Amino acid sequence: MRPRTRPRTGLLALAVTAALLASACSRDTGGHPADGAGPLTQDAKPAVAGGPAAAPARALARTAQHQQHVHAQRLAAARTWGLSATPLLPPAPPRTKPALTTEPGFETETGGPGLPPVITRVPTDDRVVFLTIDDGYRKDPELLRMLRELDVPVSAFLADGVARDDYAYFRALRDLGTTVNNHTLHHPNLRELPYAAQREEICGQQRVLKREMGTAPRIFRPPYGNYNGDTLRAAKECGIDVVPLWQQEAFPGRWTYSRGDTAFHPGDIVLTHFEGPSEFGGTMTDVLRTVLRKANDEGFAVARLEDYV
Repeated sequence: MRPRTRPRTGLLALAVTAALLASACSRDTGGHPADGAGPLTQDAKPAVAGGPAAAPARALARTAQHQQHVHAQRLAAARTWGLSATPLLPPAPPRTKPALTTEPGFETETGGPGLPPVITRVPTDDRVVFLTIDDGYRKDPELLRMLRELDVPVSAFLADGVARDDYAYFRALRDLGTTVNNHTLHHPNLRELPYAAQREEICGQQRVLKREMGTAPRIFRPPYGNYNGDTLRAAKECGIDVVPLWQQEAFPGRWTYSRGDTAFHPGDIVLTHFEGPSEFGGTMTDVLRTVLRKANDEGFAVARLEDYV
């Protein structure tokens, strides 16, 4: 299946089309007879150069020139960050978001109807994956620059205990289009806590994020991926709609996988962390480079999770 992304050949085709139209317009309106035609007569006066007939060709040429310039900028940025090609662009977000249900194997005995679904991938045929970043320990300014220059969307899941020393960093991330989501106040193993304590971990972080980011999120990820029925009931009471886990975890230059195969599947959720060399042997930009290379090699674009859930 061909990736549903913007083909790179489109820019060349648009430029060629613009050139042909401009050439044709010049021949037909520039005071010279078309091939095979006789000399102009007083009744067949040439159109004024640059008149109305030339406007569509000029507009198309300007569009092609602009898109070529944008592509050249993106390619230069990609090469600056150690990529041989620009990241594939995701398709337009779906007009109707996919219906979400808890995936088989992730149900809880104490769960019930109406609770937030637990997912590891989004049900979509779009060749997209979603990059999610947890915790908030490292605040790497180079990650912000790389995301901005390559126009790559991510989703953040913050735990207040490690993020609180610099929420300004995450507001800058938010201003790039990133949604900042809930990962509890103190990053506990929620399965070990009673319901009231779980509720305070989730609702407490909702209050913090509303104060720091301007809005309370509707997406929550439990630390370590550990949860039970109490977790989901508390999450629902705190305003959570969906609980995304993950299919792959990315590190600098390496991966771990939840499935038996290592290939991306449409809608896969990828996990990494706000960490650095002392935690996982590389920088945040190394991780992003690892994800983008695999996505490009397999014909996938990185899309925004919140556009689909």
